[in-house]
Amino acid sequence: MSSFEAEVPSTRPYLIRALHEWCADNGFSPYIAVQVDASVRVPMEFVKNGEIVLNVSMDATSALRLGNEFIEFKARFGGVAREIVVPVSHVIAIYARENGQGMAFPAPAPSSLAAASPGQPTQANEQATGGKPDAMADVSRNVPLRAVPSDSSTPDAGEPPSPPPKGPDRPGGRPQLKRVK
Repeated sequence: MSSFEAEVPSTRPYLIRALHEWCADNGFSPYIAVQVDASVRVPMEFVKNGEIVLNVSMDATSALRLGNEFIEFKARFGGVAREIVVPVSHVIAIYARENGQGMAFPAPAPSSLAAASPGQPTQANEQATGGKPDAMADVSRNVPLRAVPSDSSTPDAGEPPSPPPKGPDRPGGRPQLKRVK
């Protein structure tokens, strides 16, 4: 087999590290969305619909290692220190919490996804944490990912985003602050 026919290493870990660095350099909080199965070591009480969103900023983690095969770190959930291990292949997105900019990846093949390990404690952890995550797990926020255009039509970072729709049709129907000059 020639070197051209050999399997090319995945670009996913390199892109994750690059976007993590971009977030850190610009003062954003990098979050990863993870497809959970038995090979992922996360607090199962924070998993919703087979996924978990984790804050991987330097402030929220310790001993963070963004490797080629695994992302490993220690973090606190509900005041309880936990060791987190995520296979890079299970990261389905990395983005900045503040603006949603980032990158999505294909989910792992269904054959590689197994049911979450039933032996992992969930009820005891939920009682210990009161069911509330620290800054580490952010499953309550549903931050949509936005595609980032690759052409020159991308607005400058200083340009404000287009305003949300106004009126009672707007989702949530919450009032907005109006800036008067």
